[in-house]
Amino acid sequence: MMNFHVLTLFPEMIAGGMHTSITGRAMDKGLITLETVNIRDFAEEHRKGRVDDYSYGGGAGMIMQAEPVYRSWKSVADRIGHPVRTVFLTPQGRVFNQRMAHELADGEDLIFLCGHYEGVDERVLEEIVTDPVSIGDYVLTGGELPAMVMMDAISRLVPGVLSNSDSAVTESFEDGLLEYPQYTRPDIWHHKQVPPILTSGDHARVDRWRRDRSLERTFRMRPELLEKVQLSPQDRKALSEIRVQEN
Repeated sequence: MMNFHVLTLFPEMIAGGMHTSITGRAMDKGLITLETVNIRDFAEEHRKGRVDDYSYGGGAGMIMQAEPVYRSWKSVADRIGHPVRTVFLTPQGRVFNQRMAHELADGEDLIFLCGHYEGVDERVLEEIVTDPVSIGDYVLTGGELPAMVMMDAISRLVPGVLSNSDSAVTESFEDGLLEYPQYTRPDIWHHKQVPPILTSGDHARVDRWRRDRSLERTFRMRPELLEKVQLSPQDRKALSEIRVQEN
């Protein structure tokens, strides 16, 4: 079971995105839980829900204040009752990947802090954040979409979430390669036929074909991934043939 706790200014955005499809069904089954905590609820009383202020030293935009963020985090951390990993979504963090998804899926609780405006007071980040994480080298309006991306990827690794237990281990990046192409009925569509080997019934040949196509697709689209993949002699032979074809 995995319990997600999201500190955000827009809880309805998180709830709307997560209560659908696979993650929604997983919540219905009790395999994952989602708690959204509105940081505005922890603003100082005289500020009436306002959690931002001007940046010391000047500059454009507003900064989220430390105290409301800390109070919202503490309200969750105290209930959990033990040290918990807190992910802050930021372009400055370690880039999220499938390996990190596995790492984070090992726990039972995760707190996500979704920043907004021009940033969050650095002092509270130093105090509560264990994992600054980025989903890519670009800037978004806030941390809500990155948090949902991460929760979706992590949820798929929770036992029982996927109906087919093989799905999570045959997808892109699980073995370091991009996933092979896939087909379904009809056999012929727009004059394009499904590769005959896939209907041959020879499972060994199908497995080899899929591995070769994964190697080919990775070589063409993300060749840098091949540097980290353990290749068998058959893989190396297939790659040599792919390189010859490309040249």
